[in-house]
Amino acid sequence: MDYYTDAIIRALQLIINLDSEVIQVVTTSLKISISSTLIASIISIPLAILIARNKFKSKKFINIILNTLLSLPTVVIGIFVYSLISRRGVLGELDLLFTPIGIIMGQVILIIPLITALIRNVIFSMDEKLYKTAISIGASRSQKFKLLILEARYGIIGAVIAGFGRVLGEIGVSMMLGGNIKGVTRTITTAMSLETNKGRFAFALALGIILLSLSFLINFVTYFLQEGKNYARR
Repeated sequence: MDYYTDAIIRALQLIINLDSEVIQVVTTSLKISISSTLIASIISIPLAILIARNKFKSKKFINIILNTLLSLPTVVIGIFVYSLISRRGVLGELDLLFTPIGIIMGQVILIIPLITALIRNVIFSMDEKLYKTAISIGASRSQKFKLLILEARYGIIGAVIAGFGRVLGEIGVSMMLGGNIKGVTRTITTAMSLETNKGRFAFALALGIILLSLSFLINFVTYFLQEGKNYARR
């Protein structure tokens, strides 16, 4: 019991004292995760609107593919991107392997299906009356798009936050494409794995506490946004 108590105390001390190594790992992880989420969101939001608001022959097939990609293992994405950016890959000359950009590429692919599917579902569940009213009064395409974004804003933000939480806590892509290089590609999850194996349990626990706190914050914000959406509908 003393072992766990001492580890928790030392972990809290590392956090309270703003240990430079802990801060470096957390900062690197946040930079990579935020970048991945922003890029994925720029792609996912228009894609979700396109799928949800348009009728085309392959729509059902695309939805099946999108739902299938939600359960795609991170190791599969890691292998796919690795084959592209390794020295023998198509993008091998760019030297992206074991760099933050390499991790970002993998994480973007990982969360595009998630963010797209969540926003698609939000738009599917929207009240059609308001949108049809806008069409009947001759609203332009840009005005209809703005209205759609405005009505679905809580769901869109919630989907983006969910995507951020997904990449923040993943390890497969980060380990395979980043190489866990200190100060460059070492994220919270990869550092936790490494430091636990090295016997630095307190350090790994400190990172775990930070990751758990960030996850709690993400879930709290998502819940708050959901409540805001429900309140706006009343």
